[in-house]
Formats: sequence, structure tokens, C-alpha cells
Amino acid sequence: MSVADSDELTFRQDYFSDPAAWSALVSLLDDTFGIDIDPLRELGGPDPTSMPFGWFTDEGLLAANLSAFAMPFVLNGRLVKAAAFQSGAVRPPWRGRGLYRDVTGKALAWCEARDFEAIILYTDKPALYEPYGFRSLPLHKYAGAAPKSEGAASSRPLQPRDADDLALLQGLLRNRKPVSETLAVASSAAMFLINTQLDPDVRLSYLEESEAVIAWKMPAPDHVALLDVVAAEIPSLATILSGLDIQATTVETLFRPDKLGWSGEATPSGGGTRLMLRGLEEMSPDHPAMLSPMADF
Repeated sequence: MSVADSDELTFRQDYFSDPAAWSALVSLLDDTFGIDIDPLRELGGPDPTSMPFGWFTDEGLLAANLSAFAMPFVLNGRLVKAAAFQSGAVRPPWRGRGLYRDVTGKALAWCEARDFEAIILYTDKPALYEPYGFRSLPLHKYAGAAPKSEGAASSRPLQPRDADDLALLQGLLRNRKPVSETLAVASSAAMFLINTQLDPDVRLSYLEESEAVIAWKMPAPDHVALLDVVAAEIPSLATILSGLDIQATTVETLFRPDKLGWSGEATPSGGGTRLMLRGLEEMSPDHPAMLSPMADF
């Protein structure tokens, strides 16, 4: 059965202002991937540039969806006007009808009409997107010995669901500089905020002297992993470690640490998820790199 034959379904786009339709998307993603994006409503709402494309049943169930939104990023020091695709899913009873092909075509047309020069997405099914001109980018993290702590910085934990902390975090996200000049998002507040809720191991600390928010984990007592740094000026790794007041001997950065005054060894990030890029055919990161996990979408 084709999309044209799906008389029991109605196509809708730009539906985030409808609470029932938003709840239908929350349900689709929870049922398909086991993730709950509903906390976004308490954290400032979805990205204001988002454009969802979905097929709904008469009962309001979302059968298929793909959303696009503006996601400018830096690649090799250049600011790229880019879009991103997310929330792509089809419920099992409606698979094989061409619904996902349909919403992908609509999302691509929306991006082309707005002159985005590139589109990025994460997927564990790269073959699904290769026919549309997407290609996989290799992803690398960095690891090495921790530098000696520098200065007498201090920090405090941030709780995004606390109103004052959320306001502070939103202000810093609006004015942030990319964490790397090789590959990094330029702005993606909604993605950062929802990722604080999706992974319970993520810690947020505010370095008051540096006016910087550090997203980090401790995989082991002597091992710290930096996920992202949100600041107008990125502090050094030595300053960050001093502010976090941890005695790590090994540091891992899940982005290229070219602004941290520290260098580690690049290794493939692993995992089955791929970052895919459409457009910028002549460009790839000029050093091993990856987008911060706090920008996952």
C-alpha cells in the first residue's frame, strides 16, 4: 500500500503548537526508541525552528514522523548554515507503505526552500539515507593524561529543572562559542537541555569565575569524560579540572580539544550510531573529531 492509498491517515506539519499532536510524537519516540522527550516542555520547549512532518490516524496516533530544524555548526573554522533531521520513526503497522520516504522528501524540500547548505543526522541505519546523498563522517574522541590543575577555580552543580539554573543555562547557551573549531555545533540549546535529562550519568557544573558550564561524567574514580563546555570563552582543561575539584589521572574529551590547551590521542568513538552529512561534498573535518554528545538529536 502506498501513501496515496493510506486513506485512514492525514498528513500534518508544523504541529508542535497542538498539545495532543506533541503528545503523539512523545508516544511515538518512546514506543520506538525508549526515549522521553516530554521534559522539553519544562525546559523552554522544542527548538523554535523545528518543522515536524507527520502522518496521523483519525484517532490522533502518530504513525510516521520526521522533523527538521536549523542546526548551524562549525566545520574547519567555517560557520555552516545547516539543518538537522531528527525524530524519524514509523510504527510497525504502517511500515512498508512509503510513509518514511514521503516525510523524508518533504523534509528535504523544506530545507532546500530555505537554502540550507548542509543537512546532518544521526542514525544506526546509514543505508536508509545514502540514496538521498548522505555520507557518514568518522567520529573520534580524545584521551590522555590529565594536566595539573591550574588556579583556584570553584564550581557548583546545576539543575536544569530549577528555574534560576535553567535561566542561567539558557543565557549561556544563547551566547556560547563552539567548543571546537574543527567540528562543533554553533547553537543547539534544546538538544543540550534534553540530553541533560536522557542520560542520568551526565553532570552539569558551573564554573563561576569562567562563566562556563561543564557537562561531564566520571566513568571511573580516576577517569573524567568531558562532554561539552558552554561558555563565551572556553577555559583551559587545567582550569576546568581545578573547578571540578576532582583527582583524575585520565581525561577523555568527546569533542576535539583544540580550545582546551591540552591534546590527547584520537581514537574512534565506537558504537553503531553514525553521523551523516548531506552537502559540502568537498569538505570533511581536517582533524579527527566528533560532535559533543550533548548535541545528539
